[in-house]
Amino acid sequence: MHEIIARYQDMVYRIAFTYCKNYSDAEDITQEVFLRYLKTDKEFNDDEHLKAWLIRVTVNAAKNLLRSAWFRKTDSISEHEDLCEPEHEHPEVYHEVMALAERYRSVVMLYYFEDYSVKEIAEILRRSETAVQTQLQRARAILKEKLKEDWQNE
Repeated sequence: MHEIIARYQDMVYRIAFTYCKNYSDAEDITQEVFLRYLKTDKEFNDDEHLKAWLIRVTVNAAKNLLRSAWFRKTDSISEHEDLCEPEHEHPEVYHEVMALAERYRSVVMLYYFEDYSVKEIAEILRRSETAVQTQLQRARAILKEKLKEDWQNE
């Protein structure tokens, strides 16, 4: 169990953060996902099957949190979280990715940061491959425009 957590904890956390944009909520979701893993009786065929299951559970847990009445009625402290934000090789790109709408942000994170194929992302997010390709294309266009503006303003 410890090796599973060590192997997938960062991935689960990044995906949770992609959805909720809040470090504390991402940590809570990460714990919830691994608790569900401990409680499940599901047999996994291989590591890829387990990884896909963890991603699906993470996405569902994050969406459930975002739909909850508690979450909608609380104020976010995310504007203060940049004080403890993890370092990224290209922070300006990371910030623009995190500013994307959820449908774009999730496919970009899974494609570029988790190295999933379009087909795998479609299965994980339960979207068509065409929808995932379109979302990636639109996200790239948005990022290109935003980053172009940022670089011109420097």
